[in-house]
Amino acid sequence: MLLKEITNLLKSQKRTVAVAESCTGGLVSKLLTDLPGSSRYFILGLITYSNQAKAKLLSIPSSTLSRYGAVSKQVAENMARGVRKLARADYGLAITGIAGPAGGSKEKPVGTVYIAIDCGCCRSWKKFQFKGARNSIRKKSAEEALKLLKQCLKK
Repeated sequence: MLLKEITNLLKSQKRTVAVAESCTGGLVSKLLTDLPGSSRYFILGLITYSNQAKAKLLSIPSSTLSRYGAVSKQVAENMARGVRKLARADYGLAITGIAGPAGGSKEKPVGTVYIAIDCGCCRSWKKFQFKGARNSIRKKSAEEALKLLKQCLKK
């Protein structure tokens, strides 16, 4: 239902979206392209797992990555802006986080996820602390990213 609503909004508004994903490994891009006609609104999906990929493909300054870390509001915002500009899309949607089971720390435990959206004139981000196994965290992250996209489309 959520996905169908988003695709209908994108099509009716003649808007486009590009996605930069890290911890979800392409799941959001997959979901957005599951329905027929997705080429009308889906421009680009990047899996920028490494810091090097984030810097090179999304133009995130290395100083931002080293200061805040890949899992941060600042990097999520830069990812969303970078993929929107790269694809020349109306919306840039980004996810970065720690899906686990390893990789967490006291400051950023497994399940920490930042999701950001950029449409040029406005930006929004959210932080989540999901519980569960790796696949569960990835699915919850993708669902929340789609919810954020829907909110922006309804404004």
